[in-house]
Amino acid sequence: MAGRHQLLRMLGILLCALLVTADSAPAEDGLAAARSFRQANEASILGAFAELLSIPNVASDSENIVRNAELIRGRLEERGVAAELWTLNGAPPVVFGALDVTDAERTLGFYVHYDGQPVDLDQWDQPPWSPTLYTGAIEEGGRPRPWPQPGEAVDPEWRIYGRSSGDDKAPLAAIFAALDALEAAGIEPSSNLRFLFEGEEEAGSEHLEEYLRQHREDLEVDVWLICDGPVHQSRRPQLVFGVRGYTGLDITVYGATRYLHSGHYGNWAPNPAHLLARLLAGMKDDDGNVLVEGFYQDTAPIGEAERAAMATLPDFDDDLRRELGLAATEADNALLAERLLIPSLNIRGLESGAVGAEARNVIPTEATASIDIRLAKGDDPVKMLDRVEEHIRRQGYHIVRDEPDPAVRLEYPKIARVSRREGYPAARTGMDLAVVGDIIGAAGRAADGPLVLPPTMGGSLPLYLFTELLAAPVVIVPIANHDDNQHAPNENLRLANLWYGIDLMAALLTLP
Repeated sequence: MAGRHQLLRMLGILLCALLVTADSAPAEDGLAAARSFRQANEASILGAFAELLSIPNVASDSENIVRNAELIRGRLEERGVAAELWTLNGAPPVVFGALDVTDAERTLGFYVHYDGQPVDLDQWDQPPWSPTLYTGAIEEGGRPRPWPQPGEAVDPEWRIYGRSSGDDKAPLAAIFAALDALEAAGIEPSSNLRFLFEGEEEAGSEHLEEYLRQHREDLEVDVWLICDGPVHQSRRPQLVFGVRGYTGLDITVYGATRYLHSGHYGNWAPNPAHLLARLLAGMKDDDGNVLVEGFYQDTAPIGEAERAAMATLPDFDDDLRRELGLAATEADNALLAERLLIPSLNIRGLESGAVGAEARNVIPTEATASIDIRLAKGDDPVKMLDRVEEHIRRQGYHIVRDEPDPAVRLEYPKIARVSRREGYPAARTGMDLAVVGDIIGAAGRAADGPLVLPPTMGGSLPLYLFTELLAAPVVIVPIANHDDNQHAPNENLRLANLWYGIDLMAALLTLP
């Protein structure tokens, strides 16, 4: 299969060279080259992408993770990029690539992660690593269809269903096609290029810092382009200049040492589910503001360039509320983009006793909540956890790290076991940097229209490693559709978004 794709790629390069010459497109126009190449090679681009998606890519599946890395390295080498695998004991490999250009005055770094989230096979409409082409979104009546043959018309509204189709192998397919297009047109990239493709992002990037420290000299760039995430909910392309940080904790509160009959002991024995509900309710008010003392005090303000960009964001919140079935959202329907600029506290799960058919008339022995905290620029992960713990203490709880023993249970009426999760800070790049202006211009040309330019995105990535350890600015360049079911069953990529991604990468590779 790989040999067939390589042959199709070479034939496509030759055909595209003829098309570009016939159209008298300027030799320096990387965007025009990308569009001509893509139109001539849609079937082979999709076939190569399907081959990449067919390899399972959960970080813990070491055998298949290495298969992914070796395939990606090979595809870089086919395109003239000096590529190698970096390894650490017990970690998925990093694929590193370098391409130096004569007289280039700038070096661009491209980060992509090739691993994906685990899957629940029963929840998928097709096997997650058997990429399937649909005529549209499944929810809108899309049906499976054969992969196109060379020369067959391709509908940009078709979707590829498969794990990591949107998050995050799509940028890999776009980069490879853009490099092919430039080669076909005889156009050299305008910048030196560094490619950093990680295989552990969805598992927490545990080893990324060590990789960056060991190979710091290889990673000196003027700006990192973080190829991850979806476009705006309005379907308009966007660039994002920051991410939230992340930390979290689990809280367990205790009742009796064994289950108690709710008739015999109700109104007498403390119920940990009630205790936990009251504790959690006291962490936020009815408007969604976090009541933990000092929660917002370190959050950095945004600059004038960011405020100007905020003013241009599309008014999409009402449409999004309708899409999600929400009559109202927090802080009196405050703008989503504004709420992403402050830290959040979210209950991501609760557990106590049982419900439904398995429910019993008992007082449970304990109740647990799992909380995630998204951090804004300026917030320190450790300080935020300290503040939450102090809030718990002020509610009368004695905090422990391990299961309380009988002596502790008898001494303290309210006990909370707190398990903290390591976190990382937020990162945000100033939008007034010269290189940022060049990137905005290139993305605007690829988008054929106005961009959405939010100062930060809602998700979290350890981008502080790039901004602090590598001391370089970052710009997030998403291409996936906003409804791609990221991390969920039936993850998908709309073909129009892949075509935009190819255009975007070509425009970035030929920055003026």
